[in-house]
Amino acid sequence: MKGIRVLYLDAPFFSEHKSFMKKFFFLFSLMICTLQVVAATPQDTPNKARQEFEKIYNMVFGPQGSTLRYDVNIIGIYKTHGTIWYKGKKQCFSDERVNTWNDGVTAYMVFKKKKTIEIHDANSDKKDKYSGKFKFSLDDFRYSMKNSGEDIIFTLKQQKGAKGTVKEVRAQVDAKTYTPKSLKLKVAFFWVKIKISNFRSGGVPDAQFVFPADRYKEGYKYVDKRND
Repeated sequence: MKGIRVLYLDAPFFSEHKSFMKKFFFLFSLMICTLQVVAATPQDTPNKARQEFEKIYNMVFGPQGSTLRYDVNIIGIYKTHGTIWYKGKKQCFSDERVNTWNDGVTAYMVFKKKKTIEIHDANSDKKDKYSGKFKFSLDDFRYSMKNSGEDIIFTLKQQKGAKGTVKEVRAQVDAKTYTPKSLKLKVAFFWVKIKISNFRSGGVPDAQFVFPADRYKEGYKYVDKRND
């Protein structure tokens, strides 16, 4: 079974910015980027929609890398924006509060306001207290795709018996260019709205994921949690 871990959006997550950003955007970036190679004449066929979705999984997290800008609105009470880069197991993102670099071996999380840098093993669940508790699996959903004016809409609805916290996904892309426009996630009882822009697949250098230690020599406190 293919799956990725994702944060459950309960009350504590609004104060747990680190957990929210890392796990939540890992999920939505998978979704939006999956829209890039939809067939030119989409059909409302579950098998076809699932097949197209899985093809792009490799496009997003493959060796070519990808990047995008996100603008998020969670029921009007939480808004943020930033940029994400992916390349295989490597990850990097930047917003107004946190910068992260994960080169596939070591993860650095720079908390700007606190001037604190946490160092973690890249694959350790201990770097996030929510990690491992919840999963989003591609097998949890029924897939469909259809034309809507000049766009294509993907709809993923959770199947009966699935235990994931994401109940439904609606993704909108340009029908001619396949450029992602927006994403809506139903988590628990509310919707999360995400505007997508500046998407690019390929051309992401490995240097993007290397922590720039020279920028953080003075004024920052380092906390090494690799052995915690």
